Order: sequence, then structure tokens, then C-alpha cells
Amino acid sequence: MKVAFLGLGAIGAPMARHLAPLYELSVWNRTESRAADFAKQTSSQAATSPADAVRGAAVAITCLPTSREVESLLDGPEGMLEAFDRGATLIDCTSGDPATSRRIAGRLAERGVGFVDAPVSGGVSGAMKGTLTIMCGGDEAAMARARPVLEAFGEKIVLCGPIGAGHAVKAVNQAMLGIHIWSLSEGLVALQKAGVSTATALDVINSSSGRSNTSMNLFPERVSTRAFPRTFKLALMDKDVRIAADFAREHGVSSPLLQLASELLREARRELGEEADHVETVKVLEQWAGVELGERA
Repeated sequence: MKVAFLGLGAIGAPMARHLAPLYELSVWNRTESRAADFAKQTSSQAATSPADAVRGAAVAITCLPTSREVESLLDGPEGMLEAFDRGATLIDCTSGDPATSRRIAGRLAERGVGFVDAPVSGGVSGAMKGTLTIMCGGDEAAMARARPVLEAFGEKIVLCGPIGAGHAVKAVNQAMLGIHIWSLSEGLVALQKAGVSTATALDVINSSSGRSNTSMNLFPERVSTRAFPRTFKLALMDKDVRIAADFAREHGVSSPLLQLASELLREARRELGEEADHVETVKVLEQWAGVELGERA
């Protein structure tokens, strides 16, 4: 069976690598050299265009920064829309937005092509290990076609609801992460100014009810050590939390904390720039307070 994979970024490339031994794999990337290098390393086929990638594929997977970029691959002489075979399925692993996904799905349905939104969680490490959590939106029939392919790189695969539900759950999850990072930063900075070290505060918090993955893993590994590896851009978290805030408003849900988190992360992005990692958000609070957390504090 032919599978197409479009978007060989930091997470997409290891996801596609799991597919290469299992399927006839065609890969496409905006930077052609990246697709060519990947194809040489995995004995897959580098496609010359999105249309070339999906032509004859039973399943195609997109893994791009935003839903708009996925939608842009549909049209034009080299676009996917006209190249899909009837009965094919597009799985969108982008951390996208529900409204655009529903629009994409509608256009594909007119050509007899199924759609599943399937954003992932677990980061680069999870992609490399093939242990990603995948939250899906779509109907049972499309999900049945998608699941065997998703199992190549996913450990926990959940059909969350109709089209757009996967993207919605991912956005809310990301908003929770953003809130955890911001609130823990505020708390640790205040404690630091009161004379409580970061190590002591985290030791207590991680044995108490306030603990989270952020306090137990991200801050000890990155903030305490001042390492800040750039594994997931703050710019992408800003985008994801904005999706969650928009989703809540779309459904008429009062969500003051989500709205505030979106505003704060947008400000952090402005201050730290487009290349900053999401955990570097703590630096904004440090700058405002005039302290530095961690071992050198």
C-alpha cells in the first residue's frame, strides 16, 4: 500500500521514518533537499510536488505548522485535491484549528476522500520512539482506514469525536501546558524573591498537589539547569493556545483564563522572538522580577 507523508519537520521526519519499512512511502517537503535526503536514508520516494506525493496513495499524512498551510496544499496544478484517488484518506497530524479542518474535510468529501484530524503529543522524543499520543476527529469509517497507519508511530490513539475534535483537544491540552508554565514561573519567581530556592520549591511542589509534568520534568531539566533545549517553539504554543481561546469563544463558553493565557503567551512571543522554546517563557517573568531561577540563582 502506498502512503504519502508531507512535512518532514522535527516531529514529522521521525514519524515518517516509522512508516518507511512498512509501506511504499512517498515523501514531500517544501525544502526539496530535506525530502531527497530522507528518501536516500529510508529507501522511500521523494515527491516533486504535493500532487506527486499523494497520487496513487491510499493514505496521505500532513504534518505542517498550521492548518492554513495544509489547506494551501490542496489547490493549483501541483495541489493534492485533484490528485487524490477516490476512497483515499487524508490524515492531518498538524496542530491545527477545527474550523479549517472542517472546511478541508468538506472539500475532500466532494471528491470521495476521507479526512481525519490527528494532532500528536509527545514531542520529538515520542515521535522517535513511536509512542505518540494521537487525538483524532472524524467518522468511524475514516478512522478505521487511518488507525493501522497511525499505529506505526502512535501508542495511544483516541477518536475524540467528529471532524475537528482532535484539533480541539490538542489545543486545549496545549493551553493547559501554557498555563502550567506561566503559573509555575510566577510562583517560583515570587518564592525566589522571598528567599526560597528553585530546587527547594520544586522538591516540595513535586511531592504535593500542585505538581504537574511541567514541575516534575520540564523545569528541573530545563529551567534549573538553564539548558533550554529548543524542542518546541513558543511561537507554535502561542498559535495553539490562540486556537483553544478561539474555540471556546466559538462555542459561547466563558473562558477568562484561556483568553488571558493567550494574551500572555502572545506577549512572551513578542519579547523572546520567533525562535524561543516554549519553556523559555519563564525568562519573561524573570526579567520582570529581576531574578534568575535555577542552579545559578
